[in-house]
Amino acid sequence: MMGKNIVETVMGGVVLLVAAGFLYIALNEAQVKSVEGYTVKAAFLKIGGLQKGSDVRMNGIKVGSVLDSTLDNETYDAVISMTIRPDLKLPADTVASIVSGGLIGGKYVRLEPGADRENFVEAGGSIENTKDFKSLEDQVGEIIFLATGGEGQQ
Repeated sequence: MMGKNIVETVMGGVVLLVAAGFLYIALNEAQVKSVEGYTVKAAFLKIGGLQKGSDVRMNGIKVGSVLDSTLDNETYDAVISMTIRPDLKLPADTVASIVSGGLIGGKYVRLEPGADRENFVEAGGSIENTKDFKSLEDQVGEIIFLATGGEGQQ
């Protein structure tokens, strides 16, 4: 009876150690830490539930993190503040868009670098070219509109 309790205790300890190891690996590999760097802003009409701490990615690689989202009191646009890696210079004609990571995935900011190699977005500056978030409902509506040839719309 006493030996059975010791074996169960040891096995419980092993399970906890393995779980802690998986947690450590997941946190290091998932790059959930915010990226240190310079701050830029971008204004959108709708952000679709983008959260503080969401990724900023370029070509699928995390290059920054969303710091904050605020409402511009004059234009009523959603203004996103984000950090960008200090070694990455964004061309002035970079396009920022908010996209979904899949049906159940979170939202993130996708940066598409422009062709301008002489002018760059400065620290504290803004990305002027943005594409607003399109929800699944918006996309389905566009497909139906295109499939019906736009009939009934004036």
